[in-house]
Amino acid sequence: MITLGVEEEYLLFDPATGLPAAVAEEVLDVAGLDDAVSVAEVQHELLQVQLEVATPVCESLDEVGGHLLRLRHALGTAAERVGCRIGASGSAPFSVDGHPEITDTRRYRSMYEDAPQLVDEQMINGMHVHVAVPDRAAGVFVLNRLRPWLPVLVAVGANSPLWRGRDTGFASWRTVVFGRWPVTGPPPPFADAADYDRRVRALVTGGAIRDSGQIYWQARLSERYPTIEVRAPDVQMRVEETVMLAGLIRGLVLTALRERRADGTFPDEPDPPPTPELVNAAGWHAARQGLEGLLVGVGGGPVQARDAVQDLLKYVTPALDECGDSEQVTALVGLLLEDGNGCRRQRRALAESGPLGVLNLLATETVAGSDLVG
Repeated sequence: MITLGVEEEYLLFDPATGLPAAVAEEVLDVAGLDDAVSVAEVQHELLQVQLEVATPVCESLDEVGGHLLRLRHALGTAAERVGCRIGASGSAPFSVDGHPEITDTRRYRSMYEDAPQLVDEQMINGMHVHVAVPDRAAGVFVLNRLRPWLPVLVAVGANSPLWRGRDTGFASWRTVVFGRWPVTGPPPPFADAADYDRRVRALVTGGAIRDSGQIYWQARLSERYPTIEVRAPDVQMRVEETVMLAGLIRGLVLTALRERRADGTFPDEPDPPPTPELVNAAGWHAARQGLEGLLVGVGGGPVQARDAVQDLLKYVTPALDECGDSEQVTALVGLLLEDGNGCRRQRRALAESGPLGVLNLLATETVAGSDLVG
């Protein structure tokens, strides 16, 4: 069984105004009193209006869902005791100009020195799925195979249409905001692991970025774990949506790994592989459209977003079968296509009930239980 783990970033917000609340330290202090949460599972983020959780290493999607439900409930309770709420939204839907408090570490202070305005506007939240790979050579091959599918993951996981109280017109505004850092978006293709390491090293030694932690590609080799880290989707409002994406991503990784030959080598890239400009443009359109309208498909032509999701599901179904995930992931994809992703639900709440409706939606769905996971 290929193991996996998930990290999620949450917004802390005032329940009356919806404005981000810089109380991460207080929430962490209260959460630390809960026996259900370990210190290693909850971390600071760049801004004091955010927190991040990380599941332990998991073998099953039910494990992933169970841990996330536990962590969301614990942080949600701690936040309420401090007088705020946690919200699993890819962007802070309501905020104002200003200088939100950064977490006081050397790394974060350096980031602010480099790009103060970007840090001030970094009120965005993603999810990261780590999937185990046997070695770095396999990891780079998986990265190359994942590249064409990253825009579909962006579209599926779009959950950030609102910014400063207005609809941005984008399904994933987080993708646009995050794309302003030097090394972001879909990764380029690599010849092998040595090529990957050489190019990352050149970015650091050339001064383009401070360290390899600022490699913000939507999929990358983890520096700490023997995993592929996929970072394309926004954080998901519902736990079952996170579980669905985790299952699809593990399916993509396993599908690629199954191409490994008996002698340990991998086949060459398709001829020609998708060009960087095509994958980048496909990612932009995915952030713009989400699950509504046309995307740039894996083959380069226009495709309805719903059809692109079904193509992805079909592509990974043999891997889902192997992991025992097919029934669960297929059901969750069906629910997604019926009810819409977080973007659609945020827009619907704003249209029907105004800002208060969005706040109630986030406060409720982020900590809601689910019969479909855990």
